[in-house]
Amino acid sequence: MNQHMGLTECPKCGSKELGKGVHNDYAALNPYKKKKLFTMGSAIIYILCTDCGFIIESYVAKPNRFKST
Repeated sequence: MNQHMGLTECPKCGSKELGKGVHNDYAALNPYKKKKLFTMGSAIIYILCTDCGFIIESYVAKPNRFKST
């Protein structure tokens, strides 16, 4: 896998086998807005170790949806 954020190995087990996964649909992160019941969220992307399963990094795919929240 390509390097992400300068990471090349798992900080837990030292493996260099990193993968990428996604939470989407109902597991998406949604902006917090008191007055809006339905808002568009964003999938959550994970960088993880494919040997031990440690989640190294997580971030939203569309951060602009969270502006002014």
